[in-house]
Amino acid sequence: MKALKIGNLCAEVPIVQGGMGVGISLAGLASAVAREGGVGVISSAGLGVIYKDYSKDYREASVWGLKQEIRKAREATRGIIGVNVMVAMSNFADMVRTAIAEKADIIFSGAGMPLNLPSFLPEGAKTKLAPIVSSARAAKLLCRKWWSEYRYVPDAVVVEGPKAGGHLGYKEEQLTDEHFALESIVPEVVAEVRAFGAEHDRTIPVIAGGGIYTGEDIYRILALGADGVQMGTRFVTTEECDADPAFKQSYLDATREDIEIIRSPVGMPGRAIRNSFLDRVKEGLKRPKACPFDCIRTCDVTHSPYCIMLALYNAFKGRLQNGYAFCGANAWRADRIQSVRELIASLREEYDSFSLRERLLGTR
Repeated sequence: MKALKIGNLCAEVPIVQGGMGVGISLAGLASAVAREGGVGVISSAGLGVIYKDYSKDYREASVWGLKQEIRKAREATRGIIGVNVMVAMSNFADMVRTAIAEKADIIFSGAGMPLNLPSFLPEGAKTKLAPIVSSARAAKLLCRKWWSEYRYVPDAVVVEGPKAGGHLGYKEEQLTDEHFALESIVPEVVAEVRAFGAEHDRTIPVIAGGGIYTGEDIYRILALGADGVQMGTRFVTTEECDADPAFKQSYLDATREDIEIIRSPVGMPGRAIRNSFLDRVKEGLKRPKACPFDCIRTCDVTHSPYCIMLALYNAFKGRLQNGYAFCGANAWRADRIQSVRELIASLREEYDSFSLRERLLGTR
């Protein structure tokens, strides 16, 4: 595998561990990935609930929590540590400013278009900025907006396909449309980003994610022009993943039929593992009385069947009778818990083996 270069950052392994909230990728997982040469990513979602003992004020606890997680990761590794901040979060600005102040290496931002992300970057800051998009059109719009408004060129662009986990930037009918498959959109996004980078004499790496599970998958996506891959689901069933063992076990127990598309209270489709909680939601047995957090701007408590923050926090804590696990399309393939080191070593071995096979076939 070639190294992934993002400005002056260099990841020996071209793998970005996807940010997974609530609490699934905190300092423990992020630092483990960074130690193995990848890019470890802390999810900033829901930290106000995880750190509620620090303050009853959700936003205050969120800021404190992100500071603690970045500092813990820094103590554990000298590798690359990123932070994922969703545009849809009501405390988006707080989380971005905190990540920059704590000198996170890179901010990944999606679940909406992070059109104003560069506005938070003070002069001299070293933090890189990488928007997450789902189409070449979105990549073009965002790149040109950042340049025209802020004279800022994205340090990297992440393109997520419809097989990703959690909230998806697609309409439900697009999730199974081959025109929106990752293999279809990666070359389009790469062409758009390369052209924009050439205009400004900059190399902007493209990182592709959504359904990438094996070393062979990595090889095939990089062959389409991507510079790196983003993987979330594979890292859930690792020893270092920050989720409760019961959350990881839900992946091991899942069958292909258990992976389903749900309508999230935030107004976007999402991919999750079916369980009794989601079955009760479908039956109309859940209904929040009030919004305790005001965590997502697009969430309307008067029409929401449940509080997504509490559901995801409960899942993180292993209380799956009162929550559910987001996942990627290939979560059902998980069959064991292993260390991050073992996982990355196996991905590299699979990549090398497939690469050798392709070269041998090419010489015939």
